[in-house]
Amino acid sequence: MEVIDDKRLQSLFTPVSVGTLTLPNRFAMAPMTRFASPDGVPGPDVAAYYARRAAGGTALIITEGVRIPHPAAGPDSVPLIDGAEVLRSWRAVTDAVHAEGGAIAAQLWHEGSQRDVLDGAREGQEAVSPSGIDVAGNQVGRALRIDELGALADVYAKAARNARDAGFDAVEVHGGHGYLLDQFLWGNTNRRTDGYGGTLTARTRFPAEVVAAVREAVGSGFPIIFRFSQWKINRYDAQLAYSPSDLEKLLTPLVEAGVDVLHPSTRRHYQPAFPDDDPRLGMAGWAKKLTGLPVIAVGSVGLDTEFGFSLGEAKRISPAPVCRLLDQFDAGEFDIVAIGRALLADPGWVSRLRDGALDDFAGFDADTALAHLY
Repeated sequence: MEVIDDKRLQSLFTPVSVGTLTLPNRFAMAPMTRFASPDGVPGPDVAAYYARRAAGGTALIITEGVRIPHPAAGPDSVPLIDGAEVLRSWRAVTDAVHAEGGAIAAQLWHEGSQRDVLDGAREGQEAVSPSGIDVAGNQVGRALRIDELGALADVYAKAARNARDAGFDAVEVHGGHGYLLDQFLWGNTNRRTDGYGGTLTARTRFPAEVVAAVREAVGSGFPIIFRFSQWKINRYDAQLAYSPSDLEKLLTPLVEAGVDVLHPSTRRHYQPAFPDDDPRLGMAGWAKKLTGLPVIAVGSVGLDTEFGFSLGEAKRISPAPVCRLLDQFDAGEFDIVAIGRALLADPGWVSRLRDGALDDFAGFDADTALAHLY
């Protein structure tokens, strides 16, 4: 049985404000893809799925990746954020979350060269990326022309405007996990020589242009979150930044472009990011230290095993203590913490933590959690 100092725990249940948004506590639901929106339309099941987590005490819901309105952005079973029917459906989702006292952010997503090759793909669905190379180094699809980049940034902006108009309280720009914007950031997938590749600062140029377009579209005060990661799909050893100096070069243009909150995706929230520079400070702590912005920490909160790309990789994962999370919060390393698999297993995990009832949390079971995806 884990003994938690109640005073320390309650510090996670204090309000935090970002732009026009005030959250009653420091907990978010991490984005997790569901493939449960046929033809890109989120149905009543999507509204119920997110509303359950808000009812269970989670202050901020960050949706699964939502396709920006670009034909090669992602699979048809992933929700879209364009068109009258889709936006009406999203309004039902945001209303349901708000009715339970939660806030909700749409994660704007483009897979880039990770886009699956589909038989009978429609016109325009060919994968596009900085250099036509996927995370594994294979030639996939084609490289984006320089004259296409402005229009693609405008598509992100349109998605953000649609999200705001559908009742979302914030947007998260997905720049991690080896997807399109991360492909620009990472030297292994960005081999451009036209000013959008080469140095780390140049590789950050297009993601920063996307953020600037989103900021112009949604106006001041509307929160923009940027998610980034060292790791990629099936490349957990990958690195964007090898030092705090690298990380500062990566983040500074994004902050200057209009990012309000940084969301560094890690597989273990407490793992030191640059142990030679600081043996304890995690990626969230470094992001906050270097930029001064609010930061979302994430990675294996409440569970004993780090994230694997497939939910089925570990059929059963035991609960884990949250004392290290409290240590990090007390040290000022993060402002909000995102919970993933623990919230799949138990939509009321946040309320259990608040009420001292985590002894009743059985951990993560893949079969049960998969059932909770729907």
